[in-house]
Amino acid sequence: MALFLLSIVLLVVGYFVYGKFVEKIFGIDTERPTPAVALEDGVDYAPMEWKKIFLIQLLNIAGLGPIFGAISGALFGPAAFLWIVFGCIFAGAVHDFFSGMLSVRHNGASVSEIVGIYLGDGVRQLMRVFSVVLLILVGTVFMTGPAKLLASLTPETLDTNFWLVVIIIYYFLATILPIDKLIGRLYPLFGAVLLIMAVGIGGGLIIKGYTIPGSVFVNAHPKGLPIWSLLFVTIACGAISGFHATQSPMMARCITNEKYGRRVFYGAMIAEGIIALIWAAAAIAFFNGSEGLAAAMAKGGQGAVVHTVSTSMLGVVGGVLAVLGVIACPITSGDTAFRSARLTIADAFNIEQKSLVKRLYIAVPLLAIGVGLSRIDFNIVWRYFAWSNQTLAMIMLWAASAYMVKFNKPHWVTTIPAVFMTAVSATYILQAPEGFKLSTTLAYPVGIVITAAVFALFMLRIAKKQHDNVKGIHNGSSSKLN
Repeated sequence: MALFLLSIVLLVVGYFVYGKFVEKIFGIDTERPTPAVALEDGVDYAPMEWKKIFLIQLLNIAGLGPIFGAISGALFGPAAFLWIVFGCIFAGAVHDFFSGMLSVRHNGASVSEIVGIYLGDGVRQLMRVFSVVLLILVGTVFMTGPAKLLASLTPETLDTNFWLVVIIIYYFLATILPIDKLIGRLYPLFGAVLLIMAVGIGGGLIIKGYTIPGSVFVNAHPKGLPIWSLLFVTIACGAISGFHATQSPMMARCITNEKYGRRVFYGAMIAEGIIALIWAAAAIAFFNGSEGLAAAMAKGGQGAVVHTVSTSMLGVVGGVLAVLGVIACPITSGDTAFRSARLTIADAFNIEQKSLVKRLYIAVPLLAIGVGLSRIDFNIVWRYFAWSNQTLAMIMLWAASAYMVKFNKPHWVTTIPAVFMTAVSATYILQAPEGFKLSTTLAYPVGIVITAAVFALFMLRIAKKQHDNVKGIHNGSSSKLN
């Protein structure tokens, strides 16, 4: 349990120390008007208190990731703790801070537009399609999952189709209504439930004296799956997730001062990391290791694990909160996925969104596509989301590095995690069952070569910029002499 407590402390210290460092080198400007102030429209650009924005951001980025992903990652044993802690501090929170603050600096622009500004128009076009498809997938899957769960808890007359209609209606309203009318009122409540669950489970682990078997340096996965790079994709939202880059711009349009950026963007990721750490620890400790956890998951998946742990530690109330959390988390990511897709399309085609009619032009087709896709079995397609998610994070980090280089700031704070996530994404798709299915002996070196090539291209870009700067200075000096 000392390892668990130490991990919590490291995450908190990381927020105050490394988070402050990241904020400093980015260079916040407390006098600079934010989009919420300069472009307020009462719909998407709506000033809100930072505490409320923090809770909304936490729900936007959390979904089931820090719970289900952490439980699945716990099959690797306490080694998962290292990724959650260091991945969150040095990669995930950095990624979320830059995706949020760069959006603040560019009038609340979507991730595809931000990437296009710093990596070129070709990447912008690719990202527009990539991010919208990703968001529709998220919204669709988080539409059908909660509907099935609600149907299992209610009378037969309230079947999956009934709850699917209810969720679709809610998604429609959340997509088109002003952000402070529905999301701004419900999310703080849902966020409080998520945090209460996590605190209750974490406290139960300590008070009841659970122990965490295994070592952080040993792969305990029952099937012997390799830690590299499967662990880094399995635990995504609890450490780093590209989906967050699609959500941060929504809060970038509501934040009233840049001084709140670290609290909202970096802070929400740290909070999510703590939640993921708690559930990973609970899964390992409660079932006495990876073998017991694997057996529990075989009976009912991660949902059954959550329910068993919650009711055992928190009683009936805990079971109720667990069910509410498992239902609310995906819904609060699904609705903002469709809303973010609307904003991404609006940004791409420069369609103002103050007009309800123009919001409907985009929202109605999006929801219609989601409804159509909800009839398809996503068990296979969804596997690609895990890789796509981390690849999006990689691209966003490279865009952040390009920004740092452009403005002569220390770029290694984003370049190092960008290189790491490039290696993760490249290696995973080469070895994964849904990818090229290469053996690790081949996938690892090829992944390293791909990563080295991407890094070399980036360094050449830096060298070119420095050369152009020197040339510009030389030409300026020559013209003065003439």
